[in-house]
Amino acid sequence: MTFLPLMLFQAFWQTMAGYLAGSLLLLLPPRAAWPLYTALVLGMLTTPLLYGRSLAESAELGLTTLLTGLVMYTLTRLSQLISLLHTTRGELARQAVTGERLRFARDLHDLLGFSLSAITLKSELVHQLIPTQPGRALKEVDEILTIAGQSLTDVRKAASGYRSFSLRQEIKTAQSMLHAAGVQVHTELSLGSLAPHIDTAFAVTLREAMTNLLRHSNATRCRIEAAQHDGWVRLVVENDGVDPAYHNAAPHSGNGLGNLRTRLSALGGRLESGRTEDGRFRLAAEAPVKAAGKAPTDLYETWFPPNGTAA
Repeated sequence: MTFLPLMLFQAFWQTMAGYLAGSLLLLLPPRAAWPLYTALVLGMLTTPLLYGRSLAESAELGLTTLLTGLVMYTLTRLSQLISLLHTTRGELARQAVTGERLRFARDLHDLLGFSLSAITLKSELVHQLIPTQPGRALKEVDEILTIAGQSLTDVRKAASGYRSFSLRQEIKTAQSMLHAAGVQVHTELSLGSLAPHIDTAFAVTLREAMTNLLRHSNATRCRIEAAQHDGWVRLVVENDGVDPAYHNAAPHSGNGLGNLRTRLSALGGRLESGRTEDGRFRLAAEAPVKAAGKAPTDLYETWFPPNGTAA
């Protein structure tokens, strides 16, 4: 359709050559498309001269072919790129939502695991104290109510996206819980000012460590060390009550340490846990004070900011 009128009637269809040039760029691999495109433009520039057309008319035909092909190629590719951009943006938004769901599930596990373990422990203690020490039992009931109320507050904070916890406060809570369980506690605290998301990550780590200790060990001694040195924050929890034969067969157990590793990895830190040579169980977590990672809600707020307009 481009060259037949030229060969039969010496008639030039200016736009047809441009459409052919654009189609070559769109449909063929670049290695073949661009040489053919160049050849077509040069052909529309020189062929009219062979049929006696003027140089100005030949230049006009060549330039028309050149520009029409480029415009057709550019507009079509732009449309394709816009479509790809919308698809990619939707996929990133879905990934952000999925990540937020996983984050919220981890938060609920970390928040409620320790609190429910503490309530269970203190309830058992109350059951034992009622016949012999009703006054102390009443005091423990008051603490159970306080823990339950704090758990409700924590869940509401998690649901609203404002999750900020204090490692120092969690150490005090852990001391109270371990004393109630008859565990001797030794604490070493040497901390400066911590960013809220760093403080929260280590507070949640301590909660999980206490949850595991209360649920899965028969510890009599526990050491908690929290220190800040050379730009790093380090938390170490050791106890002497690890049971080598323990295995929790519940289908939804065993996510706590994995959640903590995910949290600390996002901050550029790491978590290690396991038995030491002397038979103690040791959990060590560390992260830089100026963590490279973002606070837990940053990714979600990037795609779904408070004003409701996607980024």
